[in-house]
Amino acid sequence: MPHPRPLSLVTGASAGIGAAFASALAARGHDLVLTARRADRLEALATGLRQRHGGSVVVMPADLADPATPQKLCETLADRGLAVDWLINNAGYGVPGHFVANDWRTHADSLQVLLNAPTELAWRLLPGMRQRGHGRIVNVASLAGHVPGTAGHTLYAAAKAYLIKFSQSLALENRDRHVHVCALCPGFTRSEFHDVTGTRELMDGLPGFMWQQAEEVVEQGIAAVERGDAVYVTGRVNRAIKTAFKLIPDRWAYRLSARQARRYRQYDQ
Repeated sequence: MPHPRPLSLVTGASAGIGAAFASALAARGHDLVLTARRADRLEALATGLRQRHGGSVVVMPADLADPATPQKLCETLADRGLAVDWLINNAGYGVPGHFVANDWRTHADSLQVLLNAPTELAWRLLPGMRQRGHGRIVNVASLAGHVPGTAGHTLYAAAKAYLIKFSQSLALENRDRHVHVCALCPGFTRSEFHDVTGTRELMDGLPGFMWQQAEEVVEQGIAAVERGDAVYVTGRVNRAIKTAFKLIPDRWAYRLSARQARRYRQYDQ
């Protein structure tokens, strides 16, 4: 059985979906470990959560682009006697522009954050969940992982597709141990994501009905992982988009995706 106050580790917790996960889980009586690069943002969030919900909120600033970070985080948790019940693999970002327009170090850092870090954190924390007979892992993927890849942000959709397949396999391997794994797949979400990638001006031209609030995404994600859904696409519009791309021929889907992507992708050479 889980601890009376479950402990949740949230990566990329300083803003957006990560901060919304931290708030939602704290409101449900979870203790928290928050990690991201921006220590000041984490401390401010932690202070507010302690005041509103009580409980323990531990801040561990770290850069998941460093390959040593996942192991160091887990060793620090173990040294403090902290057993993680919920892992929220949320940290991530897109690299705008064509693939060859960026140096390899930029791509390697992105892949470390999007692929290696969440996979390693799951590998290191999953045995404890299995031993205790309870756990939840949410891998924040994207609707982009369900539709054809597009020019610009070349690695992002590919990485999210990996998280979806990884989550499906992990869910099947662990369902008999009462450990639920879910790939949460939001579409366009109000957050700082597009400010970081420099595409805010493009994104502001999209119609309002295509957007969700981070809090809405998180509430649906928590419900999905509790139900045992291995993959969950948030929002009716996003689910309709996913279904449409599955029903039409691949060649049409590819052309449609490429045409629509020009509205919100950056194509710097």
